[in-house]
Amino acid sequence: MACSCWNSIFTPLKPTSNTISSSSSSAAASPHQLPRLVPRASASINRRQLIAETAAAIALPPLLGAGISPLPAKADEVPLSEWERVYLPIDPGVVLLDIAFVPDDPTHGFLLGTRQTILETKDGGSTWASRSIASAEEEDFNYRFNSISFKGKEGWIIGKPAILLYTSDAGETWQRIPLSSQLPGDMVYIKATGEKSAEMVTDEGAIYVTSNKGYNWKAAIQETVSATLNRTVSSGISGASYYTGTFSTVNRSPDGRYVAVSSRGNFYLTWEPGQAYWQPHNRAVARRIQNMGWRADGGLWLLVRGGGLYLSKGTGLSEDFEEVSVQSRGFGILDVGYRSQDEAWAAGGSGILLKTKNGGKTWIRDKAADNIAANLYSVKFINDNQGFVLGNDGVLLKYLG
Repeated sequence: MACSCWNSIFTPLKPTSNTISSSSSSAAASPHQLPRLVPRASASINRRQLIAETAAAIALPPLLGAGISPLPAKADEVPLSEWERVYLPIDPGVVLLDIAFVPDDPTHGFLLGTRQTILETKDGGSTWASRSIASAEEEDFNYRFNSISFKGKEGWIIGKPAILLYTSDAGETWQRIPLSSQLPGDMVYIKATGEKSAEMVTDEGAIYVTSNKGYNWKAAIQETVSATLNRTVSSGISGASYYTGTFSTVNRSPDGRYVAVSSRGNFYLTWEPGQAYWQPHNRAVARRIQNMGWRADGGLWLLVRGGGLYLSKGTGLSEDFEEVSVQSRGFGILDVGYRSQDEAWAAGGSGILLKTKNGGKTWIRDKAADNIAANLYSVKFINDNQGFVLGNDGVLLKYLG
C-alpha cells in the first residue's frame, strides 16, 4: 500500500539532470549539518599541546553495552562555568548528529549519530546507554541516523541509507516504515507535528508531510531546488550555475519556516508554508556562509567561514544583515542555539563557546571550554533548563544553568 502511493506523490519532484547525490556535498548536516573540522589558529596553541589534547580526546576507551556509568572527568580538566561534559559509551570517531527528548518526560531522551549509533537516557542526559532497535539491524547497512523528533509520545527517526522509524510509546518500541526508492535526495530533517503526522526534508529541497504514520506522504513543494535554480538562474542569484543540488544545512523555525544554505555556501534559500518553491537569496556578506538559523524573536542569524556572525535587521525575513563582534579567536563558529529571547549560545572550532544575554548584540567567551580538544558544531536547547552541545569524537556537553 505504501509503495503504490509514492509514484504519484513524487512525480512533481523529479531531480533535474544536474542534480547529484548528497555525498558530493562538502558539508554534513545538522541542525542539520555535518560537522566541518575547523583548523586551529597557529598563534593560539603550540603543536605539542595540540597533539597532547587530541590524543587525550581520542584515547577514551569505548564503553560497550547498557547501564555503564560515564567516565569521571580528568583531574586537570578545568570545569566549565555553565556546562559539564558527559562521557558516552561509543567508539572513538562516532559523529553525533541530533538529540531529542520526550516532551512529557524530560528525563527520557535519545541521541543519534553515525555508525548506527542510538543512545538513550532516562536521567535527563547525565548518563547514556546504547540502544538497539531490531528493525534497524535487519539489513547489512551501517546507518547514519540524521534526525529525531517527538510530539507527545510519538517520535520519528530518519537516517541514511534511507530509513524511517516511528514510535507511539515514547521510544519503548520502534516500527520501521517503508520508503520509496524514488525519494529525491537523502533525508536530513524530520519534525513531529501532530498525531501520526510529521514533516520531512531532503537535502535536495523536497518537503513532504504525512498524517497517517508515514505510510503516505504529500509533497509540500512542487520541485527540487535544482529545478528552481534552473528556472531562476537569470534572476541574478550569484553562484547558482555552480550549485551542486544539495543543502549543507537546513533549519526550521517554530512556525514552520525554513532557511537552508547551499552546499557551496555562496547563497541561501528560504521557504514558508504555502509557497510552491524555495526562494533563493544572494548572500549579504563577502565570505561564504557556514550556517544559518532562526533567532528567538523570529529574525535570522548567519555564520560565515572564518568566525563571522551576522544578525538580520528586524524580526522578520530580511536580506539586510549586520555583523556582530565576537571573540572567536579566528576559529569558525558552527551553530547558534537560543535558550530564551535574550540568552543564546554559539559553538565552534577548538572548543569555542560564546554566550549572549541580549539577543545576540554582544557576546562573551566561556574560556573554560578552550580546554576541550574538539570542534563543537550543534547547540540545542530542549527547554529553558535543558540544553546540549554536540562535538566531534563523541563530545557531549550538558547545560547546568
